[in-house]
Amino acid sequence: MNQTDNNQTDVRLEYLHKLTVEEEALDEMNHVNNLVFLQWCLKSAGLHSKRVGWSSTRYRELGFGFIVRSHKIKYKIPALLGDEIVVKTWVAGMERFSSKRRYHVIRQRDGRRLAEAETNWVFVDFKSGELAEIPEQVSSAFGIGR
Repeated sequence: MNQTDNNQTDVRLEYLHKLTVEEEALDEMNHVNNLVFLQWCLKSAGLHSKRVGWSSTRYRELGFGFIVRSHKIKYKIPALLGDEIVVKTWVAGMERFSSKRRYHVIRQRDGRRLAEAETNWVFVDFKSGELAEIPEQVSSAFGIGR
C-alpha cells in the first residue's frame, strides 16, 4: 500500500490516513480482504496516537498503554485495486479504564463510505497485564475530558 497521512486542524479530534489499494490487499474476488480493512483501522489509530504525542515508544516508557478488547466492522461496499482510500478515525469517548475509537473508511473519488468500524480499547499495566486508569495526560491529548 502506498500510504501518506493528513490531518484536520485539530488533530486530537479527527485523523485522516490516506492510502491506495495495491494488489497484495486483494482477496480471491479481487476485493480488498476484510482483514486489510482492520489493519488500516489499527494503523490509523496508531498514527493518530503518535500525532497527538503518544507513540508506542512513549507508552512503553510509561509502562502502560492501550490494547484491543474488541472490534466491530460493518462492510458496506468493496474496495478495489487502485482505489484511493481515506480512513477517518477519532476517539469517541473515554471512561476510567477504556476508550472507544471509531473509523470511517471512505473512497476518495466519490466519497462513498466503504466500511464503518469501532474498536474498544482498554488501558493496561504492561508488566502485570491488569487494567489501569487512563491518565488525564493521555485523555486530554485526544481532546477528551472525563
